[in-house]
Amino acid sequence: MKKVFITGISGLLGTNLAAELLDQNYSIKAIVRNASKYIGKITSNLELIQMDLSGDFRDHLKETDIVIHIAAETSTNLIRYADYEKINYEATVRLFEIAKEQRVKQFIFISTANTIGYGSLNHLGTETVKMKKPFSKLHYAKSKLAAEKYLLKNQQGIDVKVLNPTFMIGPFDSKPSSGKIILMSLNKKLVFYPPGGKNFVPVKDVVSAILNSFEHGKSGEKYLISGNNLSYKEFFGKLKEITDEKQLLIPIPMPVLMTIGVFGNLMRQLNVKTSLSSTNMKALCVKNYYSNQKSIHELKITYSSLNFAIKEAVEYFQKT
Repeated sequence: MKKVFITGISGLLGTNLAAELLDQNYSIKAIVRNASKYIGKITSNLELIQMDLSGDFRDHLKETDIVIHIAAETSTNLIRYADYEKINYEATVRLFEIAKEQRVKQFIFISTANTIGYGSLNHLGTETVKMKKPFSKLHYAKSKLAAEKYLLKNQQGIDVKVLNPTFMIGPFDSKPSSGKIILMSLNKKLVFYPPGGKNFVPVKDVVSAILNSFEHGKSGEKYLISGNNLSYKEFFGKLKEITDEKQLLIPIPMPVLMTIGVFGNLMRQLNVKTSLSSTNMKALCVKNYYSNQKSIHELKITYSSLNFAIKEAVEYFQKT
């Protein structure tokens, strides 16, 4: 029985990952700030440790085979880089060094596709493309890239793989995180959408990528885990079709978004936490599309239906 240590188990990805690992008879230890927020599968092979990333978890890493580091600061309303650096870089480095000290065999880091340069439908972004604006201006993406660089530079003595999922869709998004895009449309008569687009991936495909990375792929490599490249209009159209709701989809012009962004900048200068900013608004206007060919060939992933993932997410939110 392989022993796995997970951070971020109470989130969308962590909950789905834990269920699959338990089904495959892995033994899991997971740190969680509030154990009551974990809504996933529980068996005798799961030990939840109420602790944050600054805690003393050395003993919990003894005889661990694999660390899967998912936990991150993903909020879009924080103002300073230091707000992200503390969790996304400093805590990652600390966990990694303790894992090396305890002779953990593998370290799987869940990063973000935003640390990789996006492309268009004709020229999809790949792992070899450097991060581009506006994402290179986002504190979240910059802090995750800094962590990636540290891990890949200091991987001696431990197998390191960096997985870069795109926008995940699926059930058990209790926070919610990416599921907010579902809630923007669910039971709404009017749905407003920005001019950009992004890559959407079923969360269960990201789970498969993590499990496959235990045996496949190369240490010291980054892997985009990406599914369907869709404009926001196409995504909300797909969601409308799946839910069979009568909705009017209304585009938000780019000048309107940029005006909102300028207002957000002024609020941030007054130290008001807000998701509104010029950078965040520009991100909504970009069609950031990615390729999944490297993960297919090296991690042996077979990607599934986005429609099914959307349906599962909708059913989860309808129940909860």
